[in-house]
Amino acid sequence: FTNQCSSQIFKITVNFIQLIYMNLAVVILAAGQGSRMQSAVPKVLHPLANRPLLSHVITAARQLQPAQIIIVYGHTGNLVRSEFSDTDLIWVEQAAQLGTGHAVQQALPALSNDIERVLVLYGDVPLIRSVTLEALLASSTDGFGLLTLSLDNPTGYGRIQRNSESGQVLGIIEQKDASVAELAIQEVNTGIMALPALHLSDWLGRLSNQNSQGEYYLTDIVAMAVQEGFDIQVTQPRQPIEAAGVNDRQQLATLERALQQQRAADLMLAGVTLKDPQRFDLRGELQHGQDCCIDNNVILEGTVCLGDRVRIGANTVLRNVQIGNDVTILENCVIEEATIGSESCIGPFARIRPGTVLAKAARVGNFVEIKQSQIGAGSKINHLAYVGNSEVGQGANLGAGTITCNYDGANKHKTIIGDDVFVGSNSALVAPITLGKGATIGAGSVITQNIPAGALSLTRGKPMHIPDWQRPTKNKP
Repeated sequence: FTNQCSSQIFKITVNFIQLIYMNLAVVILAAGQGSRMQSAVPKVLHPLANRPLLSHVITAARQLQPAQIIIVYGHTGNLVRSEFSDTDLIWVEQAAQLGTGHAVQQALPALSNDIERVLVLYGDVPLIRSVTLEALLASSTDGFGLLTLSLDNPTGYGRIQRNSESGQVLGIIEQKDASVAELAIQEVNTGIMALPALHLSDWLGRLSNQNSQGEYYLTDIVAMAVQEGFDIQVTQPRQPIEAAGVNDRQQLATLERALQQQRAADLMLAGVTLKDPQRFDLRGELQHGQDCCIDNNVILEGTVCLGDRVRIGANTVLRNVQIGNDVTILENCVIEEATIGSESCIGPFARIRPGTVLAKAARVGNFVEIKQSQIGAGSKINHLAYVGNSEVGQGANLGAGTITCNYDGANKHKTIIGDDVFVGSNSALVAPITLGKGATIGAGSVITQNIPAGALSLTRGKPMHIPDWQRPTKNKP
C-alpha cells in the first residue's frame, strides 16, 4: 500500500510539473549593446567559464522544458544568432532598444496560441538556477510572479513598493525615478518575472516612456496587474549572486569567481581534494572517481574524466581528456584531447597534444611533446623529446633529444616503434620508418631506413681530432 501511495504521489507531482511548464514560454532579453564592456563583441557572447553568458541562461531555461524559448536580440544580432545553431530557439529582433517593455513586446507575435505563462529572463544574468525559476513558477501558478532580492546596498536597482499594512506588492520604482524615501527601500527587482500571457499584450500596449530614461519599462506592468486585482507573488533566490547581471568586465570577473567557487565547493563535497579552491577553474564538465587531488592553478576545460586516485600538479591545463586510475600529472603540463592510461606519470612541463593515447604505466617526462601517437604500456619518453604520428610498443625507451621527423614539408608520415626498442639520446627517426621489436638505436643517430628486430643501428660520423687547435679570436675595433 505504501509503495502504491508513493508511486501515485510521484505521478501527481510529475503531472503537476508538466502542467506548469507545458504552456510556458521563456523570453530571454539579449538585445543590449553592453557599451560598458568596451568591446566589439556583444555583451551576451562574452565568456563565463568558457561559455557565452547567454548560453548559461539558455541552459537554465531548457531545464524547465518550456514549450518555447524566444530570444530577443538587437545589437550585432547576427553575431549572437550565429553562435547558437539550436533549432529549438526562436529569434526575434528588437531593431531599436527602447526598453525592457518594448523588448518583450517584440516577442509577443512569436508566442504560440496555447501559451499561458511567460517567464522573462535576461541574457546577461547567467547564474540564475533552474531550481529558483521552478520555485518562482510554482509560487505563482495562478498569476504574476516576481523574483526579488533584499540588499544592504540596493544602489542601481528598481525598488519594490509594498502596502505598509498588508505587505502586498504595489509596484516597482526605478532608481532614477525614485524619491529619497523610496531609495531607502532595500527590497529590489531582479527583472525576472512570471507573467500571465492572456494579459501581457494589454499591459505592454499601455506602457508609457514618460520617465527619466525615455524607455518603456517592463516593471510598470506590475502596478497595472495590482490595479486589476492580481496578487504579486514574490520569490527570492537562495543566493543573491544568481540574479547578478554583467555590465562591465569587473562584474564579469566577479561572476566568474563566484561560479568557480561554487563549482569548487561542489567538488569538495563530492570527495575531490582541492589544495586551494580559490585557485581552481572548471570551465566545462568534470567526472571523477574517488580520492582525486588537484593542486593550485589547475584549469579544466571541455569534458574531463578522472579515474580514482588521480594527482594533478599545479599550473596544469586539461582539455577534453580521459585519465585512468592512479595517474600522476606533475606540475606545468598541458594535456588536450588525449587518453591517459592507468598508473601513468606525466611531467613536469610536458605537452600531450590531440590524438594521443598512453597505455598503462607509460612515463612521459619533462619537456616532452607528443601528438597523434599511441604509446604502449610501460614505455618511457623521459625528457626533451618530440613524438608525432607514431605508434610506440610496450616497454620502449626513447632517450633525451629523440625526435620523430614526421613532416616532409607537405605531408605527415608515420613512425612505428616496436616493443622493447631502445633509442639513444639525440636521435632523429625520419618517417616513414619502422623499428623492429627489440631494436637498439645508438645515440646521435639519424635513422632513415627500417631497422630489423633485435638489430643495432648506428649512423655516427667518423670522429676527427686536431691537436693544439687555436680558437678564433675577436677582431679588435
